[in-house]
Amino acid sequence: MGRFSIIIYIAVAVLLLLLISRPPETSSHHGRNHRRLKLRSNFTFKADPSKKQQLNQHYHEPVAFDPIVAEIERHREDKQWERHYFEQSHPEFVHSADSAPGEESQPEWEDFVDAEDYLNDEEKFNITNRLILLFPKIDLDPADGFVTENELTEWNLQQSEREVMHRTQRELELHDKNKDGYVSFAEYEPPGWVQNSDNSTFGYDMGWWKEEHFNASDADGDGLLNITEFNDFLHPADSKNPNLLQWLCKEEVRERDSDKDGKVNFKEFFHGLFDLVRNYEDNQHSSHFDDTAETPAKVLFSQLDKDADGYLTDVELLPIMEKLHPSEQYYAKQQADYIISQADSDKDGRLTLMEMIENPYVFYSAVFNDDEDDDDDYHDEFR
Repeated sequence: MGRFSIIIYIAVAVLLLLLISRPPETSSHHGRNHRRLKLRSNFTFKADPSKKQQLNQHYHEPVAFDPIVAEIERHREDKQWERHYFEQSHPEFVHSADSAPGEESQPEWEDFVDAEDYLNDEEKFNITNRLILLFPKIDLDPADGFVTENELTEWNLQQSEREVMHRTQRELELHDKNKDGYVSFAEYEPPGWVQNSDNSTFGYDMGWWKEEHFNASDADGDGLLNITEFNDFLHPADSKNPNLLQWLCKEEVRERDSDKDGKVNFKEFFHGLFDLVRNYEDNQHSSHFDDTAETPAKVLFSQLDKDADGYLTDVELLPIMEKLHPSEQYYAKQQADYIISQADSDKDGRLTLMEMIENPYVFYSAVFNDDEDDDDDYHDEFR
């Protein structure tokens, strides 16, 4: 079967390469469906306190399908990142530039490459060629000439983990003051909007940035966070560290516990936590909840309340933490489901190479949007 699949790949690739090798004037990048791809970064410099509620919503920026596109995005983000921290560290230069309009302005830091022109130039970036190249890298389990939901989910997850780790490495280098490759609690500095907020802001006591969070992330207990531990610190929902997951449960209780008795009663559960569970189930296409009745919430509450005392502790919340704080795996599957729903022309639940080539914008719209469809670029760091 493997040899047969390779023969099919080669035959289809040769045929498609012949078709797309016509002179530029006789071929259009995407035929009558052509529309200019516009690069949009999914990076934000800081969490916006006014959007506190988004911290616990099941929203996540899609990851780039193509590693080349992801690399361009990373370069753009890095330039913006450098500029942002330069301006914060040296405000005197920023103020000087603002007060001296006669001086020649410096070029934008992110203008290292005209990314949008590159991606819209078929001579430089041909989407059909890219899909032909990427298809066999996705179609692995099994390599049968079809891309399934599981294969596409795994591909998206790999791209997402690479993206997350890149940002973690950049954050670690920022906080690692003595450049030893580790971050101590003394070296770590929370975001500025946290430093400038009091403990009651938006219902938070800012526990996300306290020493308990740091210690829970320190799996080996040496008082320092290596790159893996620091990544868990920044993204606890994806961690396998039981101490960190337990801390996450405690934080959930702390945030929802409006009467401050250290537990979550049914009212506190119903107005907040149950909505997140229901949204998770809706996105998994298996919702069985009634939007208005409390009965499903009471059933779930009783299932979680193991000691039947009418309250939920942090330990009892553990079974639903994945639904309260979805992981990258969840979002990778969500993105895969969407792509298949849009590109699966024969509705057999899987994609052929031809279906992918006929629906290129489904794959190359993950980090692109049209001017009229600008969405909020808020990025949820601490999920």
